[in-house]
Amino acid sequence: MAGHSKGANIKHRKGRQDAKRGKIWSKISRQIIVAAKSGGGDPDSNLSLRYAVEEAKAANMPKDTIANAIKKGTGDVEGVSYEEIVYEGYGPGGVAFLIRCLTDNRNRTAPEMRKLFEKGGGQLGETNCVAYMFEQKGVFSIEAEKVNEDALMEIALDAGADDIVQEGEFFEITCEPSAFGAVKKSLEEAEIETVSAEIAMIAGNMVSVDVEKARKALSLMESLDDHDDVQKVYSNLDIPDELAEEE
Repeated sequence: MAGHSKGANIKHRKGRQDAKRGKIWSKISRQIIVAAKSGGGDPDSNLSLRYAVEEAKAANMPKDTIANAIKKGTGDVEGVSYEEIVYEGYGPGGVAFLIRCLTDNRNRTAPEMRKLFEKGGGQLGETNCVAYMFEQKGVFSIEAEKVNEDALMEIALDAGADDIVQEGEFFEITCEPSAFGAVKKSLEEAEIETVSAEIAMIAGNMVSVDVEKARKALSLMESLDDHDDVQKVYSNLDIPDELAEEE
C-alpha cells in the first residue's frame, strides 16, 4: 500500500517523541478535554476519549491528571475551552504539511503558524491545499527484533489490519480507524509491545527531496511540533536514511 512511513520516518518520529516528554502531558490533556467536551466523560462510550486516555497512560500521565482533564472537558471543573483547527501548507522542496492544533485563541495561533512556515522556508496554504494527499489510518510500529513476523501477521490480520510491512528495524501495521481498537487489543493480549499506536493521517505518496531540503523540512517539522497548540504534524517527506541516522 502506498504512503507508508519508511523505517527512517518511524525512527525519527520516535526520537522526537522521546525528546519532548516535558510537553507531551499538556498536549494530551488538551486532547482529553476536547474529547470529553464533545462526547462525554465515559471512555467506554467515547472512542476519542478512550484513545486520548490510552495515550496519556502510555506517556505515564498520573491518574489524577487524567481525571482532572476529563472533568474540565465535561464542565465539572472550570477550565480553558479549546477548539480544533487544521492548518495546511508546503515546506522546502514542496513537502506537504498537515498540522492539527487545539487552541484557545485562533487569532493567536494562525499568525504564529504562518510565521513558523515562513521562517522555515515554507508557506502556509489554504484549506484543502494538501489534505487530499492524506488518508486517516490506524498505525502501529513494532520493533522487528522483538516479534515473529508470521505470528504478527496472523494476529494483526485476524484482528482486521489491512497491511503489514517491514521497514528497516520496524514492522508497521496499518488498518482502518474502525479496526484500531480491535488490532490494539489483539496486540496487547499477545503481549506484543508497540513503539507507537495512533490514528494518523498517512500520505498516499511520499516525496523524496535532496538531503539539504530534507534537513530544512525536518527543521520546520520540529518547529511546528514544538508549538504548544500543535497536537500532530503530518508530512509526506520521505526522510533520507542518512538524516535518520543522525537522530
